[in-house]
Formats: sequence, C-alpha cells, structure tokens
Amino acid sequence: MALRTALLRAAALGLAAALAVLALTLLLRGGGVGALGLLQGLAVMVATFWLGFGTALVLLGIGAPAPRREERPFQGRAVVLIPICNEDASPIFAGIVAMDADLRAEGIWRDVDIAVLSDTRNAGLAAEEERLFRRLLEETGDDGRLFYRRRTDNRGRKAGNIEEFVRRSGGAYEYAVILDADSLMSGQTIATMLNRMEADPRLGLLQTVPFVIGARSRFGRMMAFAGAFHGPIFARGLSRLQGRTGPFWGHNAAVRVRAFAESCGLPELSGPPPFGGHVLSHDYVEAALLARAGWTVRLDPDIGGSYEEAPQNIVAYAKRDRRWCQGNLQHARILLAPGFRPWSRFVFAQGIFAYLVPLFWLSFVLLGLLGRGEARGTAALAILVVVLLLGPKLLVVLLSARRARAFGGRRLLLGSVAAEVVQSSVIAPILLMFQARSVLQVLMGRDGGWPAQARGDMGLTWADGWRSSWWITVWGLGLMALATVLAPALLPWLLPLAVPMALAPLVITWTSRPPRSFLFATPEEIAPPAILRRAEAERRRWDAPEAAPLAPAARPAMPQQVHHA
Repeated sequence: MALRTALLRAAALGLAAALAVLALTLLLRGGGVGALGLLQGLAVMVATFWLGFGTALVLLGIGAPAPRREERPFQGRAVVLIPICNEDASPIFAGIVAMDADLRAEGIWRDVDIAVLSDTRNAGLAAEEERLFRRLLEETGDDGRLFYRRRTDNRGRKAGNIEEFVRRSGGAYEYAVILDADSLMSGQTIATMLNRMEADPRLGLLQTVPFVIGARSRFGRMMAFAGAFHGPIFARGLSRLQGRTGPFWGHNAAVRVRAFAESCGLPELSGPPPFGGHVLSHDYVEAALLARAGWTVRLDPDIGGSYEEAPQNIVAYAKRDRRWCQGNLQHARILLAPGFRPWSRFVFAQGIFAYLVPLFWLSFVLLGLLGRGEARGTAALAILVVVLLLGPKLLVVLLSARRARAFGGRRLLLGSVAAEVVQSSVIAPILLMFQARSVLQVLMGRDGGWPAQARGDMGLTWADGWRSSWWITVWGLGLMALATVLAPALLPWLLPLAVPMALAPLVITWTSRPPRSFLFATPEEIAPPAILRRAEAERRRWDAPEAAPLAPAARPAMPQQVHHA
C-alpha cells in the first residue's frame, strides 16, 4: 500500500509539473526571453502547477473503487464535541436534539455523550446558551450524558477549547467526534466512524467529507451543488493520494482521544500575530503531529451522513477565508519543524501556495501588460488554463450518468453544471482579488483575528456590495485601461478577468439573493435523509417562542479523568 501511494503521488506531481512546463513553453513561444518574460514565466508555472495538481486529483478519483474498510463494534465510551463561540445558539441545540434522537435510533446513545464547549464572550449570547441548555436537559432528562461548559479563558481559541476538554475530561473516553457549531451528523455515521476506529488500533483520526446544507442564496447553492457533485471525486483522489497521512479539516472527524492527547499539543509561536501567537489553521498541524507519532490519519469519502453549513454570500466567505489565509501562511513557521513526514511538509507547502497563487496570477497579468506581451503565446496559454479549469468538471459530468437521478434528473443536472461553470467563472476573479488582498495584509503584518462566522447572512444590499468591493471595481477598470493603452492585442484575453472585477458589487449583491429556479439542487435537498428532516423540524420548534420559561435544571459536571473499561 505504501508503494502504491508513493507511485500515485509521483504520478500526480509529475503531471502537475509537466503541465507547468507546458504553460511556460506556450507563453514563451511568441517572442524572446527577456527579464519580464522570465518573471512572467515563473508566475505562470507556479499557478499552472496548482491547476494541474487539481486535475490530477480528479483523474485519481474518477472510477476509483472505495476500499473495503473493516469495522468492529466500538468498546468503551465516545463523546461528540461541539465547540461554539458567539453563535446563534437555537439552531445548534436543535441540531443536538436531532443527533441525540438519531443516536437513540441507532442504539448507541448510552455510550455516546454530547458536550457543548462554549468560548462565547458576549454576555447576552452566553445567557441564551445557558437557557437553551436548561431546556435541553428538561426535554431529554439526560443530565448524565449531555454537558455544557463555558470557558473563562479563551486561550488557543477552538484548538485550545478542544485541548482543555481533552486535558480535563479526555480520560473518560476512548473516542471523540469533533464537530463545528453548524455541523450535523447522523447516528449511523457516528457509529460507522467509531466502528472503523475500533477495527484499526493505529487509526488516530478519521475524516469524513461534509456536505453543505441549508444553502439558500445563489452563491450558497452553487457552493453546495459543487461540493455535492464534484466534491466526492476530488475527495476520492485526495484519499488515494494521501494514504495514511491524510487531512484533518478541523471538524466532522473522529479522533482517538489517547492519540490526540499524546501527539497534538500545539505550540504558541514566538512573536506577535499574524505569524506568531496561537496556530490558527490548527487542523493541518494536528494531522501532521499524529502522523509524526506513527498514527494513521485517514480520509474515508464513502462515509455519508456528514453535513455542515457555509457562508451565504461572497463577503462572508471572504471573511472566513481571510482567517484561513493567515493560518496557512503561518505554517511557514512550522514547515521545517523536526520529525514531520515528507508528505505532511508538502501539505503545508501546498496550503501556503494555495493563497500565494492569486498573487502569481496578478503578477502574470501585470507583467504581460508591462511587457506588451505577444497575443499568440497568451492565446495558447489561455486555452490551456480553460481546459484545466473546465476539463475536470466536464469529465465528471460525462462519467456521472448514474448519479443524475439523485440530482433531479439529467436535464436539471446538466443545467446546474452549466450554471455552475458560468457563475463560478464570474465569481473566481472576485475571490482572487479578496485572496490577494488577504495575503498582502498578512505579509504587511495585519492580524485578522478570529471573527465569528456569519453563516446565515444573505440578501446583501447594493450599498453592501459597493462598500465591500469598490476597490475590485477600480482594479478591473484599471486593468482594461492599461491593456487598451499598453497592449491592445491582450485586451480580449483580459476581459474574462477584468469585467467580473469591474462588476464586483453587482455580482456580490446578485449572488447573495435567493434564486428563482431550482438549479443547483442537491441529493440532500431532493430526498432529505432522516437526520436532516429531523433537524429541520427541531429547528422550527426551537425557534418558536416558548409558552412559559422552563424551571432551572442542575447542570451536570464535566466527566473527569476516569477511564471507562
């Protein structure tokens, strides 16, 4: 298995490198090799390597049979951990009720506790959490397996929240299923994960592929559809490529508590943020630490029933992405730490370059304008980029006839794919600019912090769209003006990038609104699983005003370091 994984990695990296060299060759074909041309070639090589690597993941994922995973009924106790911080608590507790009912239906509820770990600092939100937890205990009567605690010290943010629980109460559990505040997971999925952990004593972390639910805006529905339709193929390719040194995305995963406790203590980096302080993208580091200690970290894309919510508009997405950007660039401080597996180091480097690539694309464009680049080389390169961007998606469509019914039939699926290609092509330049700004802010020493996520926000006003992206409009108009003056032959090839930039406020506002069609339908929307139907019913019930306040219930103490045989 190790040899096969090594060969797949070599093939994927080789393909990406070959495509990067091809891009350089196409770029330089039209003229001489000057200083600007070499700089432009370096930029395009790095950017194309990234696109080529994504193509390799699709090729690895297409037709890859799901490996048979051994399962064995888990022993001992497990806990579902739900960290929250300044969130709307009502849907969170409604989701807990739904998951608890699903655990009962699965017959494992006696062995699986649920703990809400609050980092909320807002007094009003904290009081609401307390009230809803009392209601939860009142309704369920499970004051011995449902827990809530709010930290007085927010050190380490989410990672510190989990670490404190493991340190104080982890000895009571063999396994922990880590969720986000907006996560939802079926009882069957939790049971499957725990059974697979039990069957492999060296499995330290098992990551699922969460699918986006609750999307109502054009942007949110597009992201949910892309994740549901293309995501499983990418995930299968990633799983095959990473093998036993897989990913951790911070939530919707199961961990072996002993392995996590022994291996995943995070350092506080010297110096101030953004490069010092607490590790923001802690999940990548925790996966690497587990692999360094000899534990298997695995992604199992075949496990369904794992869900999350996502931002409903581009602005909210960009705010969340700003934190991810700072966290990934922070990994430059960790990249050469001793003992890490080579593939873990590559994953760190990959995550860093994922955010540097927008700067390389912008550099490529600006250098081309300054050098008055030849259109012939640019045209061939543009064709290659389009093929790398759209080819994998079209390939997935051609090989997904059996999946059409789950997405509402072939006609609706083809319409959704076409709409996703168009809409994502328009949005991509805008996201590129947000990411480029985030990188420059980090490099200039600006700390973005850890803002609360706005998952349900949608329906931005035109003023909101203008305030958030007027500077992108200036960039788009400026690029078209430069091309008109310096390199008119390049203007047609620049328009797919510059026009969406110029129209950024309109695009951001329009995509934040609900659609008027049923495009981007997902299987979870067409035929909702029982856990989603239950969660939606509970959310409506918990959002309704209560007839009378509930009597206060005693809060159970968190379990201490007592190991259950």
